[in-house]
Amino acid sequence: MAQMNYLTQCTFDFGALAQLPKVLKTHTVSRPFVVTDPGLRANGLLDMLLGALGEPPAGVFAETPANPTESASAKAADAYRSSGADGIIAFGGGSSMDLAKAMGLMATHEGPFARLGGSQRGMRHIGRIPPLVAVPTTAGTGSEVSPGAVVILDSGMKETFVSPFLVPVAAVCDPELTLGLPPLLTAATGMDAMTHCIEAVLTPVVHPPAEAIGLDGAERIGKWLERAVKNGQDRDARWHMMMGSFEGALAFAKGLGAVHGLSHALGRIHELKLHHGTLNAVILPHSLAMIAETGGAEDKLARIRRALWLEPNADLAQYILDLNARIGLPANLSAMGVKAEHGEGAIDYAVSDIATLSNAIPFDAGKYRELFKRAL
Repeated sequence: MAQMNYLTQCTFDFGALAQLPKVLKTHTVSRPFVVTDPGLRANGLLDMLLGALGEPPAGVFAETPANPTESASAKAADAYRSSGADGIIAFGGGSSMDLAKAMGLMATHEGPFARLGGSQRGMRHIGRIPPLVAVPTTAGTGSEVSPGAVVILDSGMKETFVSPFLVPVAAVCDPELTLGLPPLLTAATGMDAMTHCIEAVLTPVVHPPAEAIGLDGAERIGKWLERAVKNGQDRDARWHMMMGSFEGALAFAKGLGAVHGLSHALGRIHELKLHHGTLNAVILPHSLAMIAETGGAEDKLARIRRALWLEPNADLAQYILDLNARIGLPANLSAMGVKAEHGEGAIDYAVSDIATLSNAIPFDAGKYRELFKRAL
């Protein structure tokens, strides 16, 4: 039996940031606590946010690492509790938004934190967190409308936390904030969104609205990503890429798949500091090839080809490989510094990742070994 939910209020367009005080007031937040990262403090975007607020926030945590960690989340939660804040603004890419969600959990739930994770079936323990308004500055993760957060635990495991209570109460999506994104980050975050759309469509979970949104998102990204990479000031491209990112997260209410399972597992390798979107981009074509080889999901693969304006017999995996090359992303995991010896540890984590459960075809350790080998 299908169960279908949809998600949160979104203020979307150039200039949307000016509406942030009104959005906060609607959700009775008068003393927001801002979660962001060092890059946005350095490049002046944090000042833009603070200017839009008018009144100083209760506090600012600008130490979000590239891959959110349990320890950084705990530090932010301590600062939140001592600030007297009554709500949260998550400002940045997926890392800041995920850390803000983790911080909200820690501020309102008893530990240990790991018990709330997906691998522990922790959703049943998750209740409300402080009102969270998300303001994305990239076009990739869609975390501003997603019920999930991914955090590296102190144990080293990259855990997914999932609950309807983690969906921000509102999102403020202003493509103006993405005009300064450099080409490689535009490419990597854009392919993160593309992977969300494609994997969501391919999952066997029944959710036709989410599937339709994923197809529309894939079509937008296929049309506009290269333009956004080539000219970061292209306002039309930035608008459509932010919408494609937003749609990717709406779509993955339906689930994700093995690309994310392996990407999460490799992303936990601290010394490599691998970018999640780039990992997804590199792994995606090989997952698509393995799905196609089984003859599985052929109807859905055909719908994806149509959305991307490809010929009916087009090789979808090759399309993604060629797109990655045109936008300057690595050809394989080896080019990112991943070595064969990283495989077995990553596979163990990937098999237990919540995304694996909704893959288009069943994926066990053997299939993950094959996927890793192809992507390497």
